[in-house]
Amino acid sequence: MLTYVLRRIGAALPVMAFVAIIVFSALRLTPNDPATIMAGEDATAAQLEAIRVSMGLDQSIMVQLGTWLQQLASGNLGVSLISNAPVLDLIADRIGPTVALATSTFFLTILVAIPLGIVAARRPGYLLDRMVMGFSTLGLSLPVFVIGYLLIYVFAVYFRWLPVQGYEPLSSGVWAHAQRLIMPSLALSGAYIALVARMTRSSIIEVKGEDFIRTARAKGASETSILIRHALRNAAIPIVTVIGAGIASLITGVVVTESVFNLPGLGRLVVEAVLARDYPVIQALMLLFSFVYILVNLIVDILYTVFDPRIRY
Repeated sequence: MLTYVLRRIGAALPVMAFVAIIVFSALRLTPNDPATIMAGEDATAAQLEAIRVSMGLDQSIMVQLGTWLQQLASGNLGVSLISNAPVLDLIADRIGPTVALATSTFFLTILVAIPLGIVAARRPGYLLDRMVMGFSTLGLSLPVFVIGYLLIYVFAVYFRWLPVQGYEPLSSGVWAHAQRLIMPSLALSGAYIALVARMTRSSIIEVKGEDFIRTARAKGASETSILIRHALRNAAIPIVTVIGAGIASLITGVVVTESVFNLPGLGRLVVEAVLARDYPVIQALMLLFSFVYILVNLIVDILYTVFDPRIRY
């Protein structure tokens, strides 16, 4: 088991290094000049050249890459071109709302999608199955911002049960914190729940035709016990795979959701940095999101061994 985990970690490290190089190169090859952003459009040629020298932009691309990798290894993500604040501090200030939103969305998805998939797989083609499939189709079809604005109109404007926008940290109270995450989590989890529910249903239906399921029925096991103890465990690998793959849509959905609900998280920081062409911030956030996605895939690979020990070999 430990050998397998170490091999997977070893395979992930070159991928992370390659992603870092791609992120660095993509931003360096854009036509916009960071020195112009810092100095403004009215800056003289001498001022622009002085800024380029101070930022190391006068060096070759390989020298800049080597310097950046050294800074990255020491935990230095650079300085914002707009606010002149360390990028690491900007991320630390904004990461709380994003982690809270992503965590609540993830657990909401697991608690809702897997039971829905089990219910739909119990009697395929019947009313509950058609209802779950209809909900899944709707969830996959509606964009996050459409669901978000519908939730705001119903729960915040019409019924006035929840605040329209904003964020409160957990230190302000559990309910104050939770009520500002309910609508964003529901909006962000719509497509994620639909995706996981459909995969859970199809995987369990496929497994239900196996010999060990017929053996369990012959021994007198209840249908609920068969679905949960036997079918779900053996159908877990494709479900875990789609949960991990859904993290990508979760990351991109955070940007839209935080903009709709005015959450001061990393998604809003991405939008602000792109609009301001703040390259060090964009670069750091792209790297962070890529690292999270690689880490999630690594965790998924390790979870495979929990559900199917044969994968270790």
